[in-house]
Amino acid sequence: MSTPDPSSAATATSTDTVTTTSTDDTADTETPTKVAVVTGAAGGLGRAFCTALTDTGWTVVGWGRTAATLAELTASGTADHTTVCDVTDESSVAAALAEVTGRYGRLDLLVNNAGTPGPTGRLDTVDPVAFEATLRTNTLGTFLCTRAVFAWMAGHGGGRIINNGSIAAHAPRAQAAAYAASKAAVASLTVSTALDGRDCGITATELDIGNARTDLLGTFTGAEPMFSADDAARLLTTVAELPAGVSVDAVTVTAAGMPYLGRG
Repeated sequence: MSTPDPSSAATATSTDTVTTTSTDDTADTETPTKVAVVTGAAGGLGRAFCTALTDTGWTVVGWGRTAATLAELTASGTADHTTVCDVTDESSVAAALAEVTGRYGRLDLLVNNAGTPGPTGRLDTVDPVAFEATLRTNTLGTFLCTRAVFAWMAGHGGGRIINNGSIAAHAPRAQAAAYAASKAAVASLTVSTALDGRDCGITATELDIGNARTDLLGTFTGAEPMFSADDAARLLTTVAELPAGVSVDAVTVTAAGMPYLGRG
């Protein structure tokens, strides 16, 4: 399954102040041709997504929970600009979106990547508070970012939304109920986004990743085959680069030989 780095998970931040970093503020006076927002940008997959999009010519804005880790993205050129954002807080998301669209005047792509692995263990041992927190970050966070960006895109000619889902949405692992439930909800939300976006030029894609190598993937996989997060990011950029008139509803990428189809 796709397991986000904990640094990609959203936690409470100030919703009154937007903290940003940029590689070159003078360059922001020029309107870019394509702008992407990546949530959970400082995590393993988020960083790979930012790098791949930047290398493909996108102006990339990373959202995440801590200014220090986000600053590393701009310092390394992985992202053009970053904003501290709590994806579970509606006002924080609204402020971050206003900052991006005010700076660049456009937003063409949203990558919903922020997430948390959540608690593990047999169902009857899972803490309800931890279960709810997992859904809040993985599901509500995706909804709030999608809702805000969808409204902006609908009034500005459309755009593309890619949700980092998981094969766990369709083939859950044992003792990972919170994560599987949260990602199943994201899968349904992706379909709803695509349906509601038909009349306003917005497409939505569920990117289901299985066993991309990140810091905590071993928690779930044991000795299973893994593959590079960079290769998952290459697939994401392929979808992102498609013409506006082309929609990809869902795509799955896994490590070769990993147990997925028919796993129990």
